[in-house]
Amino acid sequence: MEPNKMASLGDYEENDLATSTMALVDRIRPHIGTILLVVLTLFAALAGWTLIGSQRSSQQVAGWDECLAAMAEGDPGRLEDVVARYDGTPAAAWAEIVLADTALADGNRLFMVDPTRGRRRLEEAADRYMSVNARRPAALAAERGIFGLARARESLGELNEARRGYEALVAEHPQSPFKKLAEERIAALSRDSTARWYNWFESRSAPAAPAEGTQAEPAPESTSEPKSETPEADEPAKPATEPATEPPAG
Repeated sequence: MEPNKMASLGDYEENDLATSTMALVDRIRPHIGTILLVVLTLFAALAGWTLIGSQRSSQQVAGWDECLAAMAEGDPGRLEDVVARYDGTPAAAWAEIVLADTALADGNRLFMVDPTRGRRRLEEAADRYMSVNARRPAALAAERGIFGLARARESLGELNEARRGYEALVAEHPQSPFKKLAEERIAALSRDSTARWYNWFESRSAPAAPAEGTQAEPAPESTSEPKSETPEADEPAKPATEPATEPPAG
């Protein structure tokens, strides 16, 4: 092809591109304000999400610092403050788990000497575990909340509710480190001897008070050998509580 013809073809293509570009500009010119508004809105949303993410990250770090400091001091008041100030963060969930674990341990200990106070603490533990579960925490905190609530229910003698809690943990978190313990409690709670033991324990820990205006009659002396007041040796003992769980590293 001759050079002058090639130049003419190039000029034609450039003119055609320019014409198409101007036509496009003419079509979008009436909407330019709307387009700019959309672009600015998108940039504002992106900046907002970036700021929120940064604040959320800072809040989580601050929450962990407060939670770990409170645990190191053994200060329930500071843990309560973490739960209130950092609601929705992993630190708040673990702070409440620690408070629930403490209430559960206290309740089981007090139940032997002061059933009323012991039951009150056990009910507090159950309420705290339910509060944790209602927030739907992630990973280990979720498993710990379900397992803790089942243990509290069992300590309160609510065996059917406890078994359902253990079963939920096994079904929903098959890889949980608490799965084996939950399965053991399911097996124990499925035995009639476990229910008999809990009934015996409840009767021992909460004796009936005499009617008002009357005095309890002394038990008659027996000439035969006294029967053992302890349950059978192969029946389960009241489950021991675990120490307060610390949040995982990192």
